[in-house]
Amino acid sequence: MRKDFSRLPGQHIITWLLRCWDNGASSLELEGREAKQLGSLSREGGIDKAIGKKAQALSLWRRLLSSVRERYPFSEDVVCRPGKWTTMERGIQYLRELAVWEMVYYDPDNAQLPTDPDEVQCTRPMWRKFVRSAPSSYANSLAVIDWKSEEAPTVDEVAGRLRQYEESLSSSLILAVEKLSQDVRQLKEDISYSPPAQTRISAVRTKFFSAPERGYGAYTPRGTLWFYLRDHGEDMRKWDGKPTSTLQACVHELQGKTAGQRDSSRKNAAPVSTGQPPRSSGRPDRTCDPLEGTSKSVLQEVNSDYDEQD
Repeated sequence: MRKDFSRLPGQHIITWLLRCWDNGASSLELEGREAKQLGSLSREGGIDKAIGKKAQALSLWRRLLSSVRERYPFSEDVVCRPGKWTTMERGIQYLRELAVWEMVYYDPDNAQLPTDPDEVQCTRPMWRKFVRSAPSSYANSLAVIDWKSEEAPTVDEVAGRLRQYEESLSSSLILAVEKLSQDVRQLKEDISYSPPAQTRISAVRTKFFSAPERGYGAYTPRGTLWFYLRDHGEDMRKWDGKPTSTLQACVHELQGKTAGQRDSSRKNAAPVSTGQPPRSSGRPDRTCDPLEGTSKSVLQEVNSDYDEQD
């Protein structure tokens, strides 16, 4: 009996009383002499002395409640387990401790009052204390719960509802986790079937940096553009001091006109006799590539001269 009903070191009084109830303190009838032989159960001299004070046969549970009430006549002196509970079962345990705290200060002569903590009505003050001790994951949902009937439910009924709420919450969480796992698997499949990023980057580079397809691109030397415009009869005095981009735009325009003239001349040209050589013109061919017939050294000298002028 001492092993089942002795208070553990550092254990709160209300927690100790609830453990005594769960271990069957209400089923033990003891006279005052027998109760004194139990020795120190509460680790407090005032409570242990009051346990064996009454000589008549009483249940150990009733002796424990009356001895705590005699030692602490004011309810504010007895503190339930502080802090927040982390699981629903710990929360239900705390709710039962609040019921024991209510029973300590019951009228012992009132036979209509319950002797079982689970049969105590869960009053609104008890519920507010329970909600304040709940973690943030439960507090918002529990705060909106209200009793439909005027009579408060018992602690056992509230505990049953809390367990149902915990089961529904766990089921919803499991469904959410399964849905998330499916989405992750689908995302992995989509990624595995998508083209590699390197291929797309290579295509972009080919589109924007293929010099042969662009003709005179951004890397054409200024001297080459200058020779091309001069050979095509342009008055170079009006191009003096113009930026390279302007020269490049004019070259593109002349290339388009030259290509159109070449196509039309091919359609209208008569066949040439093989016995007569083609007549040479004194003017240079304006359709030729400006890079042909120009040595690299000359281009380098012209480019260097323009660089110095810039």
